Amino acid sequence: MSEINHVTGRQIAAARALTGLGQVELAKQSNISAPTVRRMEAERRPIPLSNNLRAVIAVLESAGVIFVPENGEGPGVRLKKEAQSN
Repeated sequence: MSEINHVTGRQIAAARALTGLGQVELAKQSNISAPTVRRMEAERRPIPLSNNLRAVIAVLESAGVIFVPENGEGPGVRLKKEAQSN
């Protein structure tokens, strides 16, 4: 898992959209409830790191998401480059 201290609900929602996962699917893969995912995504402030958040981040990162920390332009997400085959 990356060395991030917190993410925002919008980052989680954006990361989920980039991976094509639904809230229920992300919840199942993270071993948490769908309402917990919904609450996380609705949070406007940075979410303190917890076991639930770690689980969500791990699933999204394993799907290829990179969480971009605040760098003066705001936090964000992006997908890793796909490995090129020769």
